[in-house]
Amino acid sequence: MSIIVGFVPTPAGEAALTAGIAEAKLRNEELVIVNSARQGSLVDKSVAPDDVLEKAAQRASAAGVTASVIQPPYKDDLADEFLDVAREANASLIVIGLRHRTQVGKFILGSHAQRILMQADRPVLAVKADGASPF
Repeated sequence: MSIIVGFVPTPAGEAALTAGIAEAKLRNEELVIVNSARQGSLVDKSVAPDDVLEKAAQRASAAGVTASVIQPPYKDDLADEFLDVAREANASLIVIGLRHRTQVGKFILGSHAQRILMQADRPVLAVKADGASPF
């Protein structure tokens, strides 16, 4: 089994990574760091550069956690792709970061985190960056 953490290069992504490392260490499980981009997209601000992903894996290793990084592209829906990865990896826990969005922003753009929370068939740990409010 493994711990899956959705990682983006943001304070919420860093908080998710920190929580994922702690959970993997506590449960003595492998950590799978997932950073995904829309298939065919030339620019995507949620895609972490290779050096950032390498540092994320090094943080896990320094904590005594075996970690791997995957970057599966998604076609239609990020939440569905992420949940598929969790099932394929037989994840015992999904860790995601939360960020503040307005009600209008949620309505227009949807919320990947909300969909993951509602549709996951395994436990989800949702964390927020220090000082941030999810509401």
